[in-house]
Amino acid sequence: MEIRAGTGGEEAALFAADLYRMYSRFAETKGWKFEIMNSNDTELGGIKEIVFSISGNNVYENLRYESGVHRVQRVPATEASGRIHTSAVTVAVLPEADETEIDIKPDDLRIDVMRAGGPGGQCVNTTDSAVRITHLPTGLTVHCQDEKSQIKNKAKAMRILRARIYEHEEAKAAAQRAEARKSQVGSGDRSQRIRTYNFPQNRLTDHRINLTLYKLDLVMQGDTAELFDTLKLSAKEELLHSSSSSGDSNDSDDLTDDS
Repeated sequence: MEIRAGTGGEEAALFAADLYRMYSRFAETKGWKFEIMNSNDTELGGIKEIVFSISGNNVYENLRYESGVHRVQRVPATEASGRIHTSAVTVAVLPEADETEIDIKPDDLRIDVMRAGGPGGQCVNTTDSAVRITHLPTGLTVHCQDEKSQIKNKAKAMRILRARIYEHEEAKAAAQRAEARKSQVGSGDRSQRIRTYNFPQNRLTDHRINLTLYKLDLVMQGDTAELFDTLKLSAKEELLHSSSSSGDSNDSDDLTDDS
């Protein structure tokens, strides 16, 4: 899972940190395993970017519909006049691919090592422990510096890269059949605003399924079961509707052929 601050500067970074805490608290209630792969924090406690892995039962089923642009409306802690600001954060949910699913050739990789930046102690910052891996065919780049060991950073970077290549291939396949797809739920289109978090009204609105909940305070504490369950149900209903429409269309074709 990847969370990145978008438009809104420091406020967007602070909300990215809030979203990370929301997902981590929900993961705790499910008993899932949580592992930070890479992070880039701000001085005020925000997050410019964080990549983390979640493993457990039905993780992807619950979180797959979180991909997209999350918009927040609230008075930032840094705002002296009390004006409401609108910021945005992007979230990407990628199923982690096995090595057997994604074949990465060594010749397709460029691996650079460098000294890690930011907090982490003298050992991290004075050794070439940070790793950047570039997949030449796709241009995808992964940077990892959280571990003191270059070997561990490389292993984490390869896991992230494998997931991103898998997503890249899935996106290409999805684009080829985009005209036939009617549902926006689970499309993973990051340019799409999927949800608004309005703090003054304690309101959360998911624009894909027209769901509004007036318990944003609880949702941000990890109480997201109602939201996730409704998204899953809506996706199933849309799938059934699409299958039914496809069947009706085939029946009409058959009648036309017979006549």
